[in-house]
Parts: sequence; structure tokens; C-alpha cells
Amino acid sequence: MFSSRNLRLLFFAFHLVGFIMTVGAADVSADGKTDKYSYEDFEKPGACRACHLDIFRQWEQSMMSQAYTHHWDEVEYFKLAVAHGKADPDFETTHEGCNGCHTPMAYLSGDVPPPRPGESRADESVSCDICHTLTGFEGDIPFNFNWKIDPGSKKRGPRKADEAKNSPHHEMVFTDFVHTAEFCGTCHNEKDDFGMWVKSTHLEWKEGPYSKQGVICQDCHMTYSPGRSAMMGNEHPDVAQHLFHGAHDPGKVAGTIELRIHPDIREAEPGEPVKFTLALFNGKTGHKFPTGSVEDRIVWVHVEAKDAKGNVYHLPVDKKGFDGEDMTIAADVLAYQDMGPILGKSSFAGVQRDGVPVGDRIFRMPYLDPQGRMTIMQWNTKSFGPDYRIGPRETKLETYTFELPQDAEPGKMTVTATMYYALLVKPVAELLGAEEEAIPMVVNIHSTTIEVLD
Repeated sequence: MFSSRNLRLLFFAFHLVGFIMTVGAADVSADGKTDKYSYEDFEKPGACRACHLDIFRQWEQSMMSQAYTHHWDEVEYFKLAVAHGKADPDFETTHEGCNGCHTPMAYLSGDVPPPRPGESRADESVSCDICHTLTGFEGDIPFNFNWKIDPGSKKRGPRKADEAKNSPHHEMVFTDFVHTAEFCGTCHNEKDDFGMWVKSTHLEWKEGPYSKQGVICQDCHMTYSPGRSAMMGNEHPDVAQHLFHGAHDPGKVAGTIELRIHPDIREAEPGEPVKFTLALFNGKTGHKFPTGSVEDRIVWVHVEAKDAKGNVYHLPVDKKGFDGEDMTIAADVLAYQDMGPILGKSSFAGVQRDGVPVGDRIFRMPYLDPQGRMTIMQWNTKSFGPDYRIGPRETKLETYTFELPQDAEPGKMTVTATMYYALLVKPVAELLGAEEEAIPMVVNIHSTTIEVLD
């Protein structure tokens, strides 16, 4: 029988073979790094700016251009992933796979781990030349950067020869691949060494209603507009905007979930219970919300009542009784203990698990380490807790049974439900020096009223 370490090594070997098949007859060194290509084999994004100025400026502001330089990604990579490999031989090569999606040129050049941001072309992250030299993917399921790539003078895109003018700078080749969700899935699906789908945005889309209707990732994250993709090019009715707006964009997050709250009775006396029902409808995403780096993200609903005098009362959510529900209701408990040894804290008790008001409902899928503790290190995920996220076109109902306080002021009481979203759990952000990631965005808000009788 294989030990857990042997299983991980077997998985890595299998993944490495798959990668060799993907990039072609790659030269792979003994430590598993590929060096078939060099940075010089790839065009710098600045070269694209001259003809594709608008598209360049859009990309420049997107997370695609910051996949390696973004502060939290730098913290997570060097403070946790690289450090984990140094602290535990079982994870010695785990951090290398991060570069396959966050800075593919560095991975393909064997520059692993790359220098810190600001010191090399690894900073170009997911550049123009990466996406526009992809030719397809290897296997049946896109995941773990199993794309195939052919850098050079041929730039692959969505226009056939009779639709586009020839470029004075490069050869243009039509490819159907850029019109598929699988194009995105090569990096937006990830399986860790334990065989867990720690990122599954493409798979969630595939299982949902939008894939059946032919609505793909690009339809929402690269919306179309009349215009020119190149300044000297033809006019087209459907130029893909290179916005890539998603989890880091407050404008994209806003309105993702629709909220409506109502009481079972409209008038009540102090001491009388009132049950409020909150309906949450995901009418905006083609995948679950939240998605992607679910181990980092936190989405929660806070419900509070304000009486006619301005007194504020917090309404905790009613429990439903499903397995693992305690991990979906904010509590004053510690978690993330697996970071301790990596951070050099031998007696690390963890940090506060949620960082939001106790009793609030959290919409999450907990990632659990080999000891069954919640983790934010996706590569150290051996199992999951309950998947209590909101799927595409799904409606969840939550109830809040509130006994009106004896001191509630007679008159109109307003009860408000607010959904918040943060990129990183606040106590973890504070521990690791990434506080800006924990600044909450408002997803949606809705209020109702009851009359407090004298």
C-alpha cells in the first residue's frame, strides 16, 4: 500500500509526465523544472501596446497582469508555499505548480521559484503572448495548466483570415480554442497532490445551467462591443474586451446575489418571537459564489434590527442541522493551525477562524488539512467540509427567529440583511500582512419593517 507521501510523489510524477506531453519534447531537469523555453521566446506586452492600445490598457488593469505581482499572491507564495517546501520534504516541489498559471513564462523557462516581484520578467504574469500562443489542451479535463503552447511569430485569435487584416508585426492564425470555456479551465480548475479539486470554477460552470445554453466564461468576463481590436484593423461587431473582471472587482461582485427579507407577522409586542425569512438568489454567476480560491474567500450575511429610537440588535441565523453546519456559522473559534510550523511558530494555536460577527451565516466550502483542521493553504487540502456556497440560479432560504427585546422602542422597526464579501479572512490577513485583502465589499442589501406595539 502506498503511503500518503508516495501517493503525492506518484501524483507529481503523473502530473509532470502530463506537462511534458503538453509542451512537447521539453527538456526537464532532475528537479522537475522545464527549460524548453526562455523569456526571450515570448513577446513583451509592451510590444502589443502599439497596435492594441485599448486592449493593452484593459489587460494592464486586470488581475491577469498581476497574477504574480499582486501582494497577496506574493505573500501566499513566498511566506507559505515556498516556505512549506523548505519545511517539509513531502511538499518540496509543490510551489512549482503555482507558477504554471501565475507566471507561465517563468515556469516554462525553468525560473522556479522566480525572483520576488520587481526583479524579472516573471512580473508579466499572464501576458498577451501566453494566451495568444496556446493551441489547445492535453487530455479530457482542463486543469493544472495542461494547455499546449507554441510561442513564436504566429498569434492565435478569434478571427479567420477573411475577417481580419494582416498584421504588419505577426502572423495571425484562427483558433476555436479561444472561444471555449476549456481555454479558461486550464488554469481555473486545479487539483492538488491529494487529488482534491481545490479550484473548480470551470467544472462548476460545466455542471450548471449556463453551459447547457452555450454561455461561456468569456461572455461574462470578456464582454463584447463593436470596435477594432487593433487600431489599423477592421471594424467588428463583437470585439472581446480584455477586462477579466471578477472576484477582485467590486463592480462585478455587487449584485451577484439578490436578497429579499420578510417577517411572518407585521406587528408584535416586546417578548414576542418574529421569524424573518431571507431569500438569496444567485442570478449573476455561471459558477458557484464564491468560487476560485474558496479557501481564502469569505461571504457572509449580517442581519440586524433597528428600532424607532435607533437601538440596534443583531439577529443570529437559525441552524438547519446539516453535517458540518458549525463551519458555516461564524463562531469564536481558532483555525489555520497548519500555518504555524511554516511560519516558524512551533506552538501556534491558530487565529480566529472567521473574523465576522458570531452567529452570521457564512457561504463557504471549508478546506481541511490532513488533520481535519480548516486551512487556507489549498495545496495542503486533503478533504472538504460542507459545500454551502450558492450555485448558479440557486435560491437559498435562511431564517432568523428574533424575540423582540423588552426595551424595544414602540413604532417602526427596520430589519436589514447585508451580504458582504472579502477576498481573505480578516484574522489571516492581519497575521500575514495582507490587510487590504480583508476589506469587505457589499454584495447586496435589503430591508423590511415590522411595527413594535406599545
